[in-house]
Amino acid sequence: MQGRVLRAPKRSTSPAGVAHCQFWLEHRSQQQEAGFSRQAYCQIAVVASGDILKQDSSHISMGCEVRVSGFINSHKAANGSYRLVLHASEIDLLSRG
Repeated sequence: MQGRVLRAPKRSTSPAGVAHCQFWLEHRSQQQEAGFSRQAYCQIAVVASGDILKQDSSHISMGCEVRVSGFINSHKAANGSYRLVLHASEIDLLSRG
């Protein structure tokens, strides 16, 4: 999924020493469906952990354009609702913010 980083990423390290980076991605594109062009739009939380962050993740900043590959999973929020989260296995910087 390709998009723009909406907010400054939150970086942390777990007690086990695993690095984590979380940010929100805004995706906009034109897609074809049933022979018609339509606007696709979403905002999704992205989580990157471990080895992917061994490369310099400081380039991920608010406003930059990135391409994220990985898998989607649901996470339960503190209020009991569920939201989709994109777990990154690869992040490519396309432009700086």
